[in-house]
Amino acid sequence: MEVVKERLIKLRAKLDQIPALEKAEEATKIPKEYLAIFAGFMFTALVFFGIGAASLCSIIGFIYPAFKSLQAIEGITTRRGDDTQWLIYWVVYAFFCLIEAFLDVLLYWIPFYFAFKLAFLLWAMLPQTKGAKFLYDSFLKDLLKKNESAIDAALDDAKKNATKIASEVSAASAEISAAGMSRAASRKKD
Repeated sequence: MEVVKERLIKLRAKLDQIPALEKAEEATKIPKEYLAIFAGFMFTALVFFGIGAASLCSIIGFIYPAFKSLQAIEGITTRRGDDTQWLIYWVVYAFFCLIEAFLDVLLYWIPFYFAFKLAFLLWAMLPQTKGAKFLYDSFLKDLLKKNESAIDAALDDAKKNATKIASEVSAASAEISAAGMSRAASRKKD
């Protein structure tokens, strides 16, 4: 029991550096170390049991990298090469999301999929592991360079089709609007 008390004291000392937990402790009258343990338990339960885990993984995989990318763009970060690291992360993240979109029905049946996904995203994004750079250098770079012309052609084709569809929808909506206005004008005369 003494070991648990010592650990709680050490945890409390670390949590004293977080002002939001101080406010939460004052508001709830629950010691901040218990709030942190409860939040950690809930986080683990959410990830392992899949309750909102997809949203949680998406938020974690997006918020921190977006913030660090913004810092790299604005030159706030002092680490050299951060902009390259975050560009590589976004390429890997996009590739991962693309694969996941097609395999979503199968991935749903894998036990603890979201725990694995969260671990993968953390591995890919954290500067200490540089997982995204590893994946890009060992796999994606060659794949993308080899298929660059096919990708460009597909994007050009998609752009042409999107422009054509947009003009057709615009013309159809203008036609419908004109028909509705003429119908309304004829009813107003009657």
